[in-house]
Amino acid sequence: MTLPSDPMRWFSETLRLTGVAHTAPEKQGVPEFVGKRLGLLNGSAWVVPWANYFGRLFIPGAHLINVGNEAVQINFMEAHERGLPTPPQSNIDAFVRYARDLAELGHVDAILITCSTMNRSYPAVMDAMKPYNIPVIQIDRPIMERAVQQGGKTLVIATHGPTVSSTQALLSETATELNSSIEFAGETVEVAWHRLADGEGHNELLARAIRAHQKIEKIDSVVLAQLSMTVFLLSYPDPSAEFGIPVFTSGQCGFEEVAEVLKRA
Repeated sequence: MTLPSDPMRWFSETLRLTGVAHTAPEKQGVPEFVGKRLGLLNGSAWVVPWANYFGRLFIPGAHLINVGNEAVQINFMEAHERGLPTPPQSNIDAFVRYARDLAELGHVDAILITCSTMNRSYPAVMDAMKPYNIPVIQIDRPIMERAVQQGGKTLVIATHGPTVSSTQALLSETATELNSSIEFAGETVEVAWHRLADGEGHNELLARAIRAHQKIEKIDSVVLAQLSMTVFLLSYPDPSAEFGIPVFTSGQCGFEEVAEVLKRA
């Protein structure tokens, strides 16, 4: 870990993105989102910049309220390393507590579970929010729906080992719920996980994985389930033109779904 070379600029840029805690609506944005509060239920603290960036990109004007800490991620990483089920039940229980904080302290209009590994917490969080009448969105669900609707074979790429089983389970469940079926191949590009601080390097590793798999077999779409992987769009804003097939990211598809929910809230 290294400190920023220009700490003053780093603090300034960070606060321009996140802002400081406030109670008033955002001063700028799309009118239908201004005044709406979105609770972001994160699997770790470091992902907050991703949640805020893509949240402000796709739902400008919504007040973004983040919860989540690195203890949650460390717990499911350690469980994965020991060969135990992920996420642990204790993590799911924590997400229910955090969701109640968002409802009772943050007075949010909707909650987005941003963590792919923690998509298994969705039923428990949804049940906990029913008394508050707060809708809960699982960030990966929209990309799974699009992959199923696309048809053919989907390449599911992850960069973080604990995410793999949760992501593939959600894809299969989504196909079943849509009265369809899905064929998929999975690939874990762990080295990209360690290159997140080097955005271009991270994205090039994912692009290489897609192209390499296209040489092996025909695939009809790609799913990049983790929110962190959405930075891929910064290098490849038109994946269909680049790879000849759609590349679905949770940051884009998930926040687009949130936009529809907030419009109705």
